[in-house]
Amino acid sequence: MYRKMLRIRKFEKTASVFFAEGKIPGFVHLYIGEEAIAVGACANLRDDDFITSTHRGHGHIVAKGGNLKYMMAELFGKETGYCKGKGGSMHIADAELGILGANGIVGAGHLIATGSAWSAQYRGTDQVSICFFGDASTNQSTFHEAMNLASLWKLPVIFVCENNLYGISVSQARHQNIKDISQRAIGYGMPALSADGNDVLTVYEQVGEAVSRARAGEGPTLLEFKTYRQHGHFEGDPGAYRPKEEVEAWLQKDPLPRFESHLLGSGILTEEELEAVRSEVDEEIREALEFADASPYPTPESSVQDIYSDLIEEARIR
Repeated sequence: MYRKMLRIRKFEKTASVFFAEGKIPGFVHLYIGEEAIAVGACANLRDDDFITSTHRGHGHIVAKGGNLKYMMAELFGKETGYCKGKGGSMHIADAELGILGANGIVGAGHLIATGSAWSAQYRGTDQVSICFFGDASTNQSTFHEAMNLASLWKLPVIFVCENNLYGISVSQARHQNIKDISQRAIGYGMPALSADGNDVLTVYEQVGEAVSRARAGEGPTLLEFKTYRQHGHFEGDPGAYRPKEEVEAWLQKDPLPRFESHLLGSGILTEEELEAVRSEVDEEIREALEFADASPYPTPESSVQDIYSDLIEEARIR
């Protein structure tokens, strides 16, 4: 889990630098500071389980096993990227790994995850779906429709709210009359809890219990993990709406050094072993960057390709 948290952190720090230099087009929303949630949650999943992501999706995709080279190439707009350079940061998907897509639409993942969970139940498998979403998206109707159907049909889906306290630049206290998102499960008769999202071991344990219930046919769970994004809503956002004292307090709870202290203090790893992992991840990021930089851009003619699905007519009718 430490290696995956470090991969996310270094991948995104590299993306931040190259976005500022103009080599990465479009928008980039970084996950720095929230790594413990994606890694702790996905550590409970198999390759054939599903996740849905958000516009802040790099961490989820890395945690589920996404290829760093293809991710970096997609951010650079190159044809070797996950979406052949035409999707960018917010639309990365990998069906073979059960990654049903990052998504630029707030709240869109709620119903996609509920649909994939229904598919697993219908086909009689024990696959589960994890839906990652932010606190502000729970104001959307999609959240309530998904919670209602998942609860009614006991679908194998885990709703994981990454509560970083802000919807773009609006604090949670200004858009919701509740403190804990987990309170919203009461109306749907669904198990729920709120917990520390900057402690990867807490996330791993709580999601593990929810996954076990889902695989056993006992239905969905809503888990809220409190966390904090260290960068602005998007790269270029100075985040002036956040009090300096609040930012400083959350930096003291950074999940990465916190987990490093645990690994050292419990004798699981030595400082030399941690440094070896850091060097290996640095090399992975360097290789991904070289791959992206050397890859070609998509041709103008390819702009009209991959627009429509290749579903056969029989599948459309069903």
